[in-house]
Amino acid sequence: MAQLTGEQIIARSLKTQGIDKIFGVVGIPVTGIANACQAEGLTYTGMRHEMPATYAAQAVSFIGGRMGAALAVSGPGVLNAVAAFANAWSNRWPMLLLGGSYEQSGHSMGFFQEADQLTSLRPFAKYAERVEMIERIPIYIAEAVKKSLYGTPGPSYLDLPGDIIAGSVDEDRVQWAPRVPEPRRQPADPRDVEAAIAAMKTAEQPLIIIGKGIAYSRAEQEMRAFVEKTGLPFLAMPMAKGILPDDHPQAAAAARSFILQNADMVLLMGARMNWMLHFGLPPRLKEGVRVIQLDINPEEIGVNVPSEVAMIGDAKATIGQMLDVLDREPWTFPQDSEWLAQVKAEARNNEEAVQGMMQEESNPIGYYRALRSIAEAIPPEMIMVVEGASTMDISRSVLNNYLPRTRLDAGSFGSMGLGHGFAIGAAVETGKPVLCLQGDGAFGFAGTECEVAVRYNLPITWVVFNNGGIGGHKAELFEGAQKPVGGMSLGARYDIMMQGLGGKGVNATTPEELDAALKTALAHNGPTLINVPLDPEARRKPQKFGWLTSTSGTQASSSAQIKKD
Repeated sequence: MAQLTGEQIIARSLKTQGIDKIFGVVGIPVTGIANACQAEGLTYTGMRHEMPATYAAQAVSFIGGRMGAALAVSGPGVLNAVAAFANAWSNRWPMLLLGGSYEQSGHSMGFFQEADQLTSLRPFAKYAERVEMIERIPIYIAEAVKKSLYGTPGPSYLDLPGDIIAGSVDEDRVQWAPRVPEPRRQPADPRDVEAAIAAMKTAEQPLIIIGKGIAYSRAEQEMRAFVEKTGLPFLAMPMAKGILPDDHPQAAAAARSFILQNADMVLLMGARMNWMLHFGLPPRLKEGVRVIQLDINPEEIGVNVPSEVAMIGDAKATIGQMLDVLDREPWTFPQDSEWLAQVKAEARNNEEAVQGMMQEESNPIGYYRALRSIAEAIPPEMIMVVEGASTMDISRSVLNNYLPRTRLDAGSFGSMGLGHGFAIGAAVETGKPVLCLQGDGAFGFAGTECEVAVRYNLPITWVVFNNGGIGGHKAELFEGAQKPVGGMSLGARYDIMMQGLGGKGVNATTPEELDAALKTALAHNGPTLINVPLDPEARRKPQKFGWLTSTSGTQASSSAQIKKD
């Protein structure tokens, strides 16, 4: 019987489990795994750092529907991936991190890059184990996939000792595991569904809040049908944008502050009542707001605000149940109600204010005018990856999404440095054009990943809003010995950096130059970076409420903390 190496068994096991996209940085002891994956016909993308490699893997999971994987060398390599791995944990996304590790015979001897990697990963992992036998590699990989996909999704980690990776065994001794089936779509208790519909009918000022859990579960058709049958206004969380088109007549994003503050009932659909919704607390939400909650995770029910009715189940299946009830007993919220009239009036006022800012012609360019150029240039199907405080926040109100899973951003963890990995993962998974819109601070976390896009000729258009660092800083602030703590070089030419890496780079200093650069970039079959020197004093539209950082309602003042509104 033929001998198989650990590397070959790992690659074949990944293929069996439907994991066909791997991102990583090779070196001792994992290089052979990447080679074996390529030999099995899997797509291996070599990255420049383990952090964006891990972000890329989870973007594949969210957009593609099965799981992506990341590969890291032992010790510092695995530890470089921890923050990104934790992002998958926070967002409830599956992924598999494969980490090289010191040989089994070297424990506590000071082996090359020896570290307790499991302890670092376990707080954020649904499953984290050290493989102890070559023969059992398929069992471990199957278990990691099952744990990641089943129940509340999340990331898994496998610690792979060097002697396991490089060792070999007779093929007939390998304990092959079958493909883990797709998770069953578990419906909610029918009594809870009936109770939710009954409670919904008693609301005077209802609101549907759609979370990225709906996007992950591929429940966009059911969600749209429910919204349109009930006639209720909806507010999409950032990565739920596009489940229904942002220009849908029932969309309430333009009236976000008003509708959150005044809704007497919230249907919380695949979203969490965490900091992104200000913990459900007044003054951001109405005192005593009633909550109908749908979530796959029973532990999420009633967090911060008690749920009047809770439906625990898969979103696609459960919303289907709700539609069945409405088919039997049709009901639509009165479309001539004062509530809907108020929401629409508030939305019109805010849209007019934003439109006015988008028409402003200034030099240097402001946020809204630059975003207008992007909004007018990009096609509806383009995937957007957006990060960087004001860049991310303002873009939500200007850049519309029309299709599900076409926006990725800082998410529940408020992560920074994810843009490059997300963009590369999205481009590799879909082959579609990707817009990676970043502030200069966000771009700096992993800028050399642009070389990866060049190497693989990925259709990514980077737009860097360059305003001198976190919060924006004028040039004169850099003249003294003490530099602004959040400041970054205002005159940095990230476009020249892209040129040096082999891609196309353009510096756009006026709206006309930006329009032309976008047109050229979107027609280019490959990566482009457009550097946009932005007015360092440009700010978002004044907000009615500050951003809440604690349950006491204390408002944040630090620019480093304004990643979401």
